[in-house]
Amino acid sequence: MEHPTDRRALHPFWVIVNKEMTDHVRSWRFIILLSLILLTCFGSLYTAVNNIGTPAKPGTPDSGAFLFLKLFTATDGTLPSFIVFINFLGPLLGITLGFDAVNSERGTLSRIMSQPIHRDYLLNGKFTASLLVVAILFFSLTFLVMGLGLIVIGVPPTAGEFFRILSFTLVSVLYVAFWLNLSILFSVRFRQPATSALTSIAVWLFLAIFYPILIRMAAHAMAPASGIMADPDALMQYQHTVLNFLRFAPSQLFSDATTTLLMPMVRSLGPLTMEQVAGAIPNPLPLGESLFIVWPQLTGLIAATIVCFALSYFSFMRKEIRSR
Repeated sequence: MEHPTDRRALHPFWVIVNKEMTDHVRSWRFIILLSLILLTCFGSLYTAVNNIGTPAKPGTPDSGAFLFLKLFTATDGTLPSFIVFINFLGPLLGITLGFDAVNSERGTLSRIMSQPIHRDYLLNGKFTASLLVVAILFFSLTFLVMGLGLIVIGVPPTAGEFFRILSFTLVSVLYVAFWLNLSILFSVRFRQPATSALTSIAVWLFLAIFYPILIRMAAHAMAPASGIMADPDALMQYQHTVLNFLRFAPSQLFSDATTTLLMPMVRSLGPLTMEQVAGAIPNPLPLGESLFIVWPQLTGLIAATIVCFALSYFSFMRKEIRSR
C-alpha cells in the first residue's frame, strides 16, 4: 500500500522543481558564476578585515561598533565592498538562471504539456527552483562570511547585527528575483535563448549605467540657480525629484535599502534641511526604524518583481504550443 507522503513527494510541481534545481547546480554556467561570486566575496572580505583592523578615531559614533556589519560594507579602496559586488553580480545571477527557462524547452514543450500536469506548473516550478537556488546560495554565502568574520574578529555578532544581516540577505534574494522574473519574461516572449539573454543584459546595463547618466545630465540642465540668492525650498524639491527618478532603477533601490540596513547610523535617504539636522542625536537606529525608512524601496522591488512575474505568467498561459 502506497504511503500518503509518497504521493506528495511525486507531485508534478515538486518534480519540476527538483529537476530544475539539479540542472542549475550541475550546469557549467552556474559553476562559473558561483566561482566568480566566491572569488569576489573573499576579496571583499579580505579588504573589509584589513579596513576593520585599522584603528578608528576614539569618540566617533561607530568606533569599535557594528564590526560584523562592517564585513559587508567596509573597504580600503582597492576593492568594492560586499554589497557593491552583490549589486553588480546579482542581476547576472538572475539572468543566468532565467534567460532560457522556457525557450530552451521549445522542442520538448509539447511533450511536457502532454503529461498530466497543469501548464502553470512548468513556469511556477522553474521560477521556484531558480529562487530556491538563489536563496540557498545567498544564505550560505552570508553565513560563510559571518563564520570567517567570527574567526578573524573573535567576537560574536549581537542580535541586532544578526537580524540586520538576515534582512540584507532577504533583500538581496528579492533583488535577484526581479532580474530572474525579467529574464523569464523575455524567455517566454522570444524564441531564441540568445535573444532573451542579450535583451536582459541590455536592460540591466541601461538601468545600471546609462539611466543614471541620463538622469544626471537632464538634472544638470534643469538645475535651479545656486548661490546666495538660491531658494532653499527649490533646491530641496529639485534634489528630491532627482532622487525619485534615480529610484526607478532597481539597483538604486537595492543600494538604498542595503545601505540603510547595514549602516545603522544612516537616518535618512534624502537631503535634509538645517532645521532637520539641528538637534539630531547621532545614535544608531534600531532595526525597526531602519526598515521603516527603506519600506518604500522594498515595496518598489516587490512590486516590480510581481509585475514581471504576472506578465510572464499571462504570456505563457496564452502561448500556443505546437508539436513538431
